[in-house]
Amino acid sequence: MERQTFSEVLQNWYHRNKRDLPWRNTKDPYKIWLSEVILQQTRVVQGMPYYNKFVEKYPTIIDLANADDNDVLRLWQGLGYYSRARNMHQTAKIIANELHGTFPNTYVGLVKLKGIGPYTAAAIASFAFDEKVAVVDGNVYRVLARLFDIETDISSHEAKKVFNDLANELISYKTPGTHNQAMMEFGATYCTPANPGCMFCIFHYDCEANAKGKQAVLPVKSKKVKVRKRYFDYFVIEQSGKLMMAKRGAKDIWEGLYDFYLVESQDSLLEIEATDNDFLLDILPVSTIKNTSEIYKHVLTHQTIEVRFWHIVINEDKGIQIPLDYDFYTWTEVEDLPKPILIEKYLKKHYIEFQS
Repeated sequence: MERQTFSEVLQNWYHRNKRDLPWRNTKDPYKIWLSEVILQQTRVVQGMPYYNKFVEKYPTIIDLANADDNDVLRLWQGLGYYSRARNMHQTAKIIANELHGTFPNTYVGLVKLKGIGPYTAAAIASFAFDEKVAVVDGNVYRVLARLFDIETDISSHEAKKVFNDLANELISYKTPGTHNQAMMEFGATYCTPANPGCMFCIFHYDCEANAKGKQAVLPVKSKKVKVRKRYFDYFVIEQSGKLMMAKRGAKDIWEGLYDFYLVESQDSLLEIEATDNDFLLDILPVSTIKNTSEIYKHVLTHQTIEVRFWHIVINEDKGIQIPLDYDFYTWTEVEDLPKPILIEKYLKKHYIEFQS
């Protein structure tokens, strides 16, 4: 199929079928960037409320740059991949303070910024500045692999060049931003991973996968994600109506968020009677175990975590030495702290218990 014909057919479909999304009605690179970061691992229906909240609280890149770190993470809470929020905040500061609040207007300039990779840079460059650079995400991989019967493993290094070259050959010279939006929309809503609408597809007679019955096997992706199993026992330490928490450090999940005292075990959850944890051995004799939660299973991309919460109330007249970096917070303060969504769910479920 001719490049121009392909793009015209695709864009005509897009104009008839596109979803009305707020970031499609703007050329503001900040709002486009924000939407792309939020939607990288989140479906539109889940990401929309977050986008709206961010735009309302931080309507400009300057507002985001001046925000408090904890406030940004608190607003991001529930989306996961918190490093993206931290990178976005840091990059906002660079744009505000070093680039005078102005986004780079080219792919080359954008991709140099922290947290803005090739995909996001191409999206901003084409949507905001009409640069002729193709966006290549999972949806685009799928559409191109099926249309042209490409069996190159999309998890391989070779695939990046193969699919990027083809996507840039097909992109519209006149309306690259609309072309990119159309490609992404077509893959997300029509040429879907399962049950694509091949019978009534605009490329029904041109699609190699449809002709050969290969929709279910394309794109090829052989690399499997290795999943790590972890076991967390959280000790919700309460004294005088306050809860003990600390900010999580670097090099692990939930960096910068607040959680409770954690004991991680290798092969199973903790048997508290057999613990050799010095802090627990100090506080248990002067405490009451008020509640032990059910076991939660928290599934992340590369990790599966089994989690149990122990609500332990220390006698008010007992002075204890708490671990470094921990502090006691009132319920109101705890509510305002950025927390992993798992902790947020636990606290909401046990709200009455903590108020009694």
